[in-house]
Amino acid sequence: MFSKKDHEQLAEIGITSESVMEQISNFKKGFPYLDIKKPATVGDGIIRLENDEVDDLIEVFKGYEGKRIKFVPASGAATRMFKHLFEFIEEYPKKMDECFRDKGFNSIYYFFDNIKKFAFYEDLQKELLNNRYNIDELIEEKNYNTILKALLQPYAMNYGNLPKGLIKFHSYPDGSRTAFEEHLVEGAQYARMPNNEVFIHLTVSPEHKSGFIKLAKDVKDSFEEAHGVTFSIEYSEQKRSTDTIAVDINNEPFRNSDDSLVFRPGGHGALIENLNDINSDIVFIKNIDNIVPDKLKPQTVKYKKALAGLLVSYQSLIFDYLNQLEESENLTMEFLYEVLDFTINELCILPPENLNKDNPQALLPYLIGRLNRPIRVCGMVKNEGEPGGGPYWAKNSDGTISLQIVETSQIDLKDSEKKSLLDSASHFNPVDLICGITDADGAKYDLLKYRDLQTGFISLKSKDGKDLKAQELPGLWNGAMSDWITIFVEVPLITFNPVKTVNDLLREQHQGG
Repeated sequence: MFSKKDHEQLAEIGITSESVMEQISNFKKGFPYLDIKKPATVGDGIIRLENDEVDDLIEVFKGYEGKRIKFVPASGAATRMFKHLFEFIEEYPKKMDECFRDKGFNSIYYFFDNIKKFAFYEDLQKELLNNRYNIDELIEEKNYNTILKALLQPYAMNYGNLPKGLIKFHSYPDGSRTAFEEHLVEGAQYARMPNNEVFIHLTVSPEHKSGFIKLAKDVKDSFEEAHGVTFSIEYSEQKRSTDTIAVDINNEPFRNSDDSLVFRPGGHGALIENLNDINSDIVFIKNIDNIVPDKLKPQTVKYKKALAGLLVSYQSLIFDYLNQLEESENLTMEFLYEVLDFTINELCILPPENLNKDNPQALLPYLIGRLNRPIRVCGMVKNEGEPGGGPYWAKNSDGTISLQIVETSQIDLKDSEKKSLLDSASHFNPVDLICGITDADGAKYDLLKYRDLQTGFISLKSKDGKDLKAQELPGLWNGAMSDWITIFVEVPLITFNPVKTVNDLLREQHQGG
């Protein structure tokens, strides 16, 4: 199937031909749906913390001395955030009146009616003035296209091509902050080490890395002085070796006009490789666009610390059990049953039906295998109709049933029973994770060993006017962490404030610092 030139291309990217053949096989056979058993709910897979428990867990985390780092996936461009603005430019002026008839929150009307409330408004005003335009006059004249082009086009502010991290999100009396700056400020409040060092890791696109470095250099000193910390900021890029091959409708490799193979980024699941390279005991993971101004940070910070305290508490129990299981020669069945009960009732891992629970030779390795793995505590918010994954009990390929974050695409919607389980979910995944990635001896787990490679995604795309099929790796918080110990905790809805469209920045929680 592959020529000498193909093999040279594969070697340059860092992908083996065997890996590519496996990906093509996945296209042909598809990925199996996940066997969900029921939604996780409060009291049945999701922990609801009382106020005094939150305070106690914050105290636990306060005494923790291990290394911690904040990991922020920040490589995606903000293009989708401005989708309705780009569409308006395409349709201007012939469909202008039609566009302005819709006065809903996500409408073009709402954007222009509230344009002065955006944190980037002053920059937009200056950009237009530099080109001898007055923004008020342009609006009066209904010359909306000139305003949008100044905001979005590469020769101007270039917001249509920048990553979300470099977009100004929030206004303050002394200026505006980008999403990246807000993550620095937030990280200073819960990810600081006992010596006041704050480690921040961002995954970025190669073309945007310099922009992040420049901004960090500009603001680092003032933020360090304001919060009494020292920032250590790292950047990594999605590895080319995690790209996946594209195929045509007949599952043959899709090729460019020069006959080279077409590869596409493997999705956010590829970032498990970046996470695996991090040297830390615990990692806070949060999306770049889920960030609030200072007035709302206290609640987020409070729960981040509480969830970290819960992680540390569970790790302590798990490590204690592991030490006893691995070192003691005189283990009683009573103790083994105690540990089994812990895995079932506390860690929500139901053993496979064929496990011989009365045979210590079978039970002991099972328990060690269940406990000796990475752990994640995942905040879950009440489901208010947001698209995306949710918390479920699901059956795994080894016969166990455990807690999993499941995307809609992993569920067979033609199965009425599974569809009703999806519809009855009470909670939603806001991507609010705290991960323990070292073992009882402080050695780092190889995170690549805990993936479920059968939970990838296949989607239909196009290139040069031809249809192609693309494949994404198991999602970062789905299949890439499938074999982790998972704890779900309900967190307040106010801690989840994503910016999916530019108009989301007009919501009350993003207004006023």
